[in-house]
Amino acid sequence: MMRKGSFVTAVAVALAGCANGIIPRPAGAPVRTAPPRAPAVRAPQSATPIPPQAAPAATGPNAASAGVVAGPAAATLPITREQAVRALAAFRLTCPSLIRRTDGSGLTRPGDWQPVCSAANAASDSEALDFFQRSFESVQVADGKAFATGYFEPEIRGSRTRGKGYATPIYGRPTDLVDVDLGLFSDELKGKRVRGRVEGSNFVPYPDRAQIDVGAIARTAPVIAYAADEAELFFLQIQGSGRLRLPGGEIIRLGYDSQNGRDYTGIGALLRQRGLLQPGQTSMQGIVDWLHAHPAEAKSIMNENRSYVFFREQQGDPRGALGFPVAGGVSVAADPRFVPLGAPVFLSLDRADASRLWVAQDTGGAIKGPNRFDTFWGAGDEARVIAGGMAARGSAFLLLPVGTLARLASEGPRGGPSADR
Repeated sequence: MMRKGSFVTAVAVALAGCANGIIPRPAGAPVRTAPPRAPAVRAPQSATPIPPQAAPAATGPNAASAGVVAGPAAATLPITREQAVRALAAFRLTCPSLIRRTDGSGLTRPGDWQPVCSAANAASDSEALDFFQRSFESVQVADGKAFATGYFEPEIRGSRTRGKGYATPIYGRPTDLVDVDLGLFSDELKGKRVRGRVEGSNFVPYPDRAQIDVGAIARTAPVIAYAADEAELFFLQIQGSGRLRLPGGEIIRLGYDSQNGRDYTGIGALLRQRGLLQPGQTSMQGIVDWLHAHPAEAKSIMNENRSYVFFREQQGDPRGALGFPVAGGVSVAADPRFVPLGAPVFLSLDRADASRLWVAQDTGGAIKGPNRFDTFWGAGDEARVIAGGMAARGSAFLLLPVGTLARLASEGPRGGPSADR
């Protein structure tokens, strides 16, 4: 799910025999009619990160140009057996993508992954930890200083029809939205895309959030449903996907379909800069509470995030940017220019719950640059509490096939299949 501001997806249970992605409400289950208040953020258990290796804070268009150094030996990383088992299952899913796609980070080649993927398919759960310790070497990109946020699958209230209490449209992809791959026009623009629409003979930017809110796409975008709470829909767009609970209790699963091409702006930072929220209050829960408490100002604040996400109805498990299912506590979003999508990543952070082995299976509009990650926590109140308050710092170590660093060193500072070749 290309998500977040974090363009992302969600984890939900699809019941057999359900049509149109709707999950029936169990008989006798209560129907919520009031907006759910965000669960409070709990103080996380602190942890001491592994210090990054000494390296310059280099910058460049991808990891190969930013520079990489050896991290700690894979066998010394504090990976638990349970983490290894879950990460192995996720890694097996993404192996086909690693073998066939060009790595935009410039660190690996498809052939580098073939032996590792064969070993992953042959390994049993009891061998999972040994597999990661034996098959990989840890690599640090640039200075290795990591920052991780969190995302989850939200649930909001809505209706198929517009009516009292249900007024905010949830749009599908507009028919006039055009997505342009600039790499088709210039090798120097590989990996870059723009979105807009055609007006006469000109290609112009697509309407921003404020314009969409006043009807700019009413004739070109299908309406999937109507949300009961505009602030909750705003955050569902940031997460990139989620669940819509209808008045009768049924659930529709919404997945990311596209975005209007406008830059993402985090409103939490705006609220803090203007003194409207104090340090420590800019969690998702704190922002939603502020928006509910200040309805007159909420619209203009949300419109300062010009990015707007379009949805589609979906069935089955949520999927990340590679098209494979994502799993709470295992899948992480990363910038594919600095992390090979599908690769394992060990995050050693100042929060114990997020310090673990992850697999890079997703991307996000706000997840840019080396060592920037967005951890996925699944669905439900527990996931909401963890993800909503996630802001962890520490170190990041990519796990790449043994021998990758030696090959990169032999090829020179710009060796490997860098994205600009």
